[in-house]
This record gives sequence, structure tokens and C-alpha cells, in this order.
Amino acid sequence: MTIRTDNRLLDGAPMQALSCRQCGATVGVRKASWHQTSIQWDTESVNACLERRAAGPGGGPNGAAFTGCAALSDSIRQAVLDGAVTVPDAWTEDTDQ
Repeated sequence: MTIRTDNRLLDGAPMQALSCRQCGATVGVRKASWHQTSIQWDTESVNACLERRAAGPGGGPNGAAFTGCAALSDSIRQAVLDGAVTVPDAWTEDTDQ
């Protein structure tokens, strides 16, 4: 059996370090489009994030999943607008989102 190599991330931008403007947690961020963001957390950033530490588990099969940090989302959005985080050229900003 041959295992196919996953090359999906080779064509996109690499992860970029970004610090949250509220708590200073530094995560890896990659934008594939205006609406799609990949975030890579490490132990230090998990411990620094105020919203992540305050989040409690919810019900259901994905209840322990962290749904996201509003402060970090705002920091990422501003970093994109400032040009500090790149988005592929094919995107168009929808400021109503």
C-alpha cells in the first residue's frame, strides 16, 4: 500500500508568529483566505490566553473543544489589515464579517 504525501500546505504561506494584542499569547497563524485561518497553539500560548483558560467544557461529543478566542481573532484580523499576516492574492475583504 502506498501512502500519498499530503502536499496541501506546500503551496500556501507558512505559519507566521503572531502575538495577541490582549494577553500576549504567541501562536502560529496561516491564512488560506479571508475566511479561513489556521492557528497553531503551544503549551505556553495556551497558558497565556485568558479566554482559553476561562473556557469551560460544554455538552455533546465536542464539548471539550475550544471554540476560539475573540481577542486573538481581533488581533489576527488587525494583523491582516496592517499587512503583518499575509493572505493569498485571490482574497477580497468583506468588511461586514
